Amino acid sequence: MTSFAVIFEPFTFVFMQQAFLIAILVAIPTAILSCFLVLKGWSLMGDAISHSILPGVVLAYILGFPYIVGAFFAGIFCATATGFISNNSRLKEDTAMGVVFSSMFALGIVMMTKVDSSIHLDHILFGDILGISWDDVMQSGLISLIVVVVVLAKGKDLLVFVFDHQHANVIGLPVGLLHYGLLCVLSLTIVAALKAVGMILVIAMLIAPGAIAHLVTNEFKHMIRLSIGVSVLCSILGVYASFFIDSAPAPTITVLLSIAFVGVFIFTSQKARTNSLQQAQATN
Repeated sequence: MTSFAVIFEPFTFVFMQQAFLIAILVAIPTAILSCFLVLKGWSLMGDAISHSILPGVVLAYILGFPYIVGAFFAGIFCATATGFISNNSRLKEDTAMGVVFSSMFALGIVMMTKVDSSIHLDHILFGDILGISWDDVMQSGLISLIVVVVVLAKGKDLLVFVFDHQHANVIGLPVGLLHYGLLCVLSLTIVAALKAVGMILVIAMLIAPGAIAHLVTNEFKHMIRLSIGVSVLCSILGVYASFFIDSAPAPTITVLLSIAFVGVFIFTSQKARTNSLQQAQATN
């Protein structure tokens, strides 16, 4: 086999074609939401919802519903319960979040051990991107399209809400609707990514792209574009590299996102230090 043929070998397999496609479909909405979560300070919320969906998945299996239905409503319950506890107690939101999502995740583990099901825990936790079907690709694509359309349609209102909650309330924006609407979109995105990267690794895709972009630029439009570019590139390269190094695609994608973050962090820190030195020298 020639070197040229080896380079394009991953694209000759149907399961790899499906993996590349679903990775891209997941990368786009997670990258967009990542920007909102990073700016809002809601990174832990993505973590909480992704962990809390496990009991919903198991319950959906018991009742005979598609597991994505159970996952979605479990995520919404986690977000709602967190808001209720923080609004009706002295606990801060992050504390309430930690209590709710750890409790739901533990409940899901217990339910998994007591229910004889065909659901493989590893696939729920870490995804099964090489074992998906075209139906899974279509399902993730549809959810991703819904998420992108909603965010684009309400992007300006969401941006005001993210930057200044009180200002959004003063100018008459439906703050409550935006709050829970963003949580619903977040839950949908996690459901779309569940089959590909699982509930644990989706956290990296909901945080790293936006964090990387935020280190580079302060302009939101540029932040969105850069976040999507980084997420899509790392997803494609992660799936591609996993074929040759015989690793799982989802963790490989996460490793590449981590490397990108470290590289950008070092570069921007060095640049900021250089600029400070130049300003100090110019002043003297």
